[in-house]
Amino acid sequence: MIRSYIKERRSWILLFVVLQLLALLITYVDSAIPLSSVGYYTFLSSVIFIVFFVARYYRETRFFKELEEREEDLDMTSLPEANRPFEFIAEKNITEPIETLQRRSASLQAQMDQEKDDLLAWIHEVKTPLTAMHLIIDRLEDRQLKAQLTHEWLRVHLLLDQQLHQKRMPFIENDLYVEKVEVEPLLFSEINMLRSWCMQKGIGFEVDAAAVTVLSDAKWLGFIFRQLLTNAVKYSKDGSEITITSSRQNGKTTLSIRDHGHGMETRDLPRIFDKGFTSTSQHDNKAATGMGLYLARKAASPLRISMDVQSKLGHGSTFTLTFPKANEFIEIQGV
Repeated sequence: MIRSYIKERRSWILLFVVLQLLALLITYVDSAIPLSSVGYYTFLSSVIFIVFFVARYYRETRFFKELEEREEDLDMTSLPEANRPFEFIAEKNITEPIETLQRRSASLQAQMDQEKDDLLAWIHEVKTPLTAMHLIIDRLEDRQLKAQLTHEWLRVHLLLDQQLHQKRMPFIENDLYVEKVEVEPLLFSEINMLRSWCMQKGIGFEVDAAAVTVLSDAKWLGFIFRQLLTNAVKYSKDGSEITITSSRQNGKTTLSIRDHGHGMETRDLPRIFDKGFTSTSQHDNKAATGMGLYLARKAASPLRISMDVQSKLGHGSTFTLTFPKANEFIEIQGV
């Protein structure tokens, strides 16, 4: 700060030096003026100037020192108190943009909340005719037509469900209810939802998760299963089988979902959980949204579930969920 202050006040220093040199020049030109008197004046004025300069340094830099040490945030209470005219100008030019930014942020947040509420309300309203449509489809006697309509109905249902959970995702920690969840019944419930799609593709399931109980939130865990199973069915080859197995490793429960689909390129694996990422080798797949695995990983994070994938192009993929130990839930059981 001292260097910056000297650089800022270099015109003062230069003026003082010029005045002292001028006094010495006058003494040199006019021999009637005693050199000792001018030297005494020069020394005394230099001491006074140094004391004045140091005093002004501490007074004028206090505000800017505190401003420099301040956290880079929008909290105006952390701003140092202004006492001098230029400090008031600096303070005004800092606080006014912050206040404008906060007002705009509050307005945008209110607008986003309103849009979210409107979308959630619309999704809930759409569920009513979708339910009625499903009942109508169930009454159809033409099996082929019924299977086709059920498949399309399921696609709409899954997209709406994904959108609903995506909008709830920012507030997931307020919605968690951690309890003991039996994995197998939850898996069968999600598989049953995809039954018509699986029958259309001739895909079967082999589930080995009996007597597996984990600490989690049943609703959000079901959502994670739904995204992984949907992904497995979507990319599985017709007539193939999806295998679901469980195990215990280092005191933790793991659940693996393996499909026999196209598999993924090695270069794609680090990016498959990124928002909007589909594939670098299957750009012709217009049905892919790049949201399912992203939302599954995002939902798994507050549940302390780690998610890993192993895949090889042409040999399918295996997604593994590793559930936390019981004592790792101390932080979120009170939610």
